[in-house]
Amino acid sequence: MFIFNVKLNKNAISKILFIIMLIVIVAIFLFGVYVIFVKNDSSFTISDSIKSDDVFEVTESNYANVLKAANDNIDSYIGCKVHIKGYVYRLIDFEENQFVIARNMPISQDMQSLVVGFLCEYDNAMDFKDGAWVDIVGEITKGNFKGDIAMLKIISIKETEEPENPYVSLPDDTYIPTSNMF
Repeated sequence: MFIFNVKLNKNAISKILFIIMLIVIVAIFLFGVYVIFVKNDSSFTISDSIKSDDVFEVTESNYANVLKAANDNIDSYIGCKVHIKGYVYRLIDFEENQFVIARNMPISQDMQSLVVGFLCEYDNAMDFKDGAWVDIVGEITKGNFKGDIAMLKIISIKETEEPENPYVSLPDDTYIPTSNMF
């Protein structure tokens, strides 16, 4: 028969438990740093796509958010249909069948604004003069204009009146206006 005489020292036990807890906390912290900075093989993206059989209404308040989301994650939005109003805006290097369904987005308090919108393709695009307000239903496709962009293939188009508020809201908190960068 063996008898062990064990004397427990409360200070020693508390120090050992403290060291074990400290090691666990440091290990969890290091694992988190590894996952975020080293193993991060994909960026954080919003994957809020819309069903392709629905027609999504683009309004003054969500215009810039939809435009930004579609261009940031084009592949998720291909085939989605949108209903959008804006004016015809052309650049000199557009093809004859291209224009932007544009709106103005104020970027400063003195109403300086940017022209924002989807590049559109439509066979009879020249039927609509620059600055004409149009109402469009289109399908988002992947286009190329100085890089990959979300583009609208027009399903239906008609002229309309200029809305009471021709401006659109800025995207949510993630937007950084370029006027403040200089």
